[in-house]
Amino acid sequence: MEYIYLHGFASSPKSAKAQDIGDRFAKIQRKIKIPDLNAGDFSQLTITRQLTQIAREFPDAPVPVTLIGSSLGGLTSAHLGQQYQQVQRLVLLAPAFGFLSHWLPRLGDEEVQRWQQEKYLMIYHYGEGRSLPLSYDFVTDAAHYQEELLQRPISTLILHGKKDEVIPIAASRDFVRSRPWVELVELDSDHALGNVMEEIWQAICLFCQLP
Repeated sequence: MEYIYLHGFASSPKSAKAQDIGDRFAKIQRKIKIPDLNAGDFSQLTITRQLTQIAREFPDAPVPVTLIGSSLGGLTSAHLGQQYQQVQRLVLLAPAFGFLSHWLPRLGDEEVQRWQQEKYLMIYHYGEGRSLPLSYDFVTDAAHYQEELLQRPISTLILHGKKDEVIPIAASRDFVRSRPWVELVELDSDHALGNVMEEIWQAICLFCQLP
């Protein structure tokens, strides 16, 4: 089994969650890949680019893959699981289901229209600690990735905070409702999940049968 961690939107492999999970895998002497989904050019980020990038990280078949994805990385992981039989398990941390429907209203109609007209919008990038331009292609591409398409019965664990202010837990509850192969664990936390990393790790160990 090979493990790959997908960080969130405007984040990096140096994020607190990525580092925490990487350290915990190291302690049990298991490898986990944590690729940089910014790929050196955040401005041209799309979900399609992430899917292509991560698929290139897969080992030679038939070695199975477990994907652990945070927020937008969780959404990307779910679509990889739909497209590739090699993906055998998914662990989704506050997955960004309905991402555009939650995010764009917070920007406001005028800002979104200006983004569409000017092609680029400055987005605060937590990994870089500064604002970077992001192409509107991100939005048009993301619109193609709907949760209704995710119907492959793949073993899936979702861990989501009940106080999530970015992606409401209702998004995961709705996703689980029609998919009996998905388990949802509701945590007393927000989108960052920073206060429940030990609980998350215990759940991952149990789900993935790690020592």
